[in-house]
Amino acid sequence: MIGIFGGTFDPVHYGHLRSALEVKEIFGLTEIRLLPSAQPPHREQPVATALMRVQMLELAIKNQPGFIIDTRELDRAGHSYMVDTLKSFRQEFPEQPLLLFIGSDAFKNLATWHRWQQLFDYAHIVVMTRPGFQLQELDGYFAAKKAIEITELAQAPAGRLFFQPITQLEISATAIRKMIAEKRNPGFLLPDAVIEYIKQHVLYEK
Repeated sequence: MIGIFGGTFDPVHYGHLRSALEVKEIFGLTEIRLLPSAQPPHREQPVATALMRVQMLELAIKNQPGFIIDTRELDRAGHSYMVDTLKSFRQEFPEQPLLLFIGSDAFKNLATWHRWQQLFDYAHIVVMTRPGFQLQELDGYFAAKKAIEITELAQAPAGRLFFQPITQLEISATAIRKMIAEKRNPGFLLPDAVIEYIKQHVLYEK
């Protein structure tokens, strides 16, 4: 099984990295693809350039087996629609179960995503929830796709919805950027190598 973990990573921090590590272990993934988004249609545009965000990711996941940076959204022109991204993954891995990891906030807005129902044609969707998260009643469409056991995801390449509680560190890239702009120390929120890179490139200071 291959995991797909998207984000702007502007900058990458321990909230991203801890979540990615946990789901890799919980689901027994052969690899987890960290997917920096190019022009996310639902969010403000990244502050750091695409190259800088990739370089920060490289520093953050050095020596972490099975973590792979996947730049396909950055290499494609125009808006990054997840449905197009998953379609290209499916062409590359025709038989493998693909797991798209999203947060519970993203799941609430899933029905606003571009061609969102087709996401299930290409991958399973795994919603990462906080411990103690109370799942609201799912509508019929989602209820029919909900898997109860992780093993169900290994039995088909795509099409199921699964909820997985993980340790969610309350760290936000927005708060880190604000901290740096205010000349406060972001230590212990993201890897030292990434902090060093941000200093060297005078990132987020204004």
